[in-house]
Amino acid sequence: MPELAQANVASLRAPLDDPAMRGFVTALAPIHHLAEHSDGFVWRLQTGDDHGLCVIREGTGPAFLNLSVWRDYRSLHEFVYRSRHGHFLRQRERWFDKTRQPSTVLWWVTSGDRPTANDATRRLSHLRTYGPTARAFSLRCRFAASGTPVASTRPRSSTPR
Repeated sequence: MPELAQANVASLRAPLDDPAMRGFVTALAPIHHLAEHSDGFVWRLQTGDDHGLCVIREGTGPAFLNLSVWRDYRSLHEFVYRSRHGHFLRQRERWFDKTRQPSTVLWWVTSGDRPTANDATRRLSHLRTYGPTARAFSLRCRFAASGTPVASTRPRSSTPR
């Protein structure tokens, strides 16, 4: 059964040891724990650093790369937007500068495959260059594991605007 890989890149406002980043760094362990115990979580990239983040160069400064694998989109969506993680997501401007968009990429992997940071940055580059495809797609324009586009399930207003 295929699994859904997701990666996102965020440009840090300051180094992780800067006092301005304290709220973010303090939240990392509890949010990682929450993810790892969420329904549908499969795996996440971890580093040997205490914070467990993969720090990369994005543009002119440091950025962090978050890379994980989930059973399906629903599980990922529930964690990102409906769990305590959503609270921190809404505060991201405190810790991150505007990041080149799209900053999140999704793609399907074979069950048991564990993508690397290089795999993730290549997929994100592909998405930024070619737009959403079955190889690399976005949260708003997704593809099924079969490669077919997934119709949007966003509720539509019945009144014209």
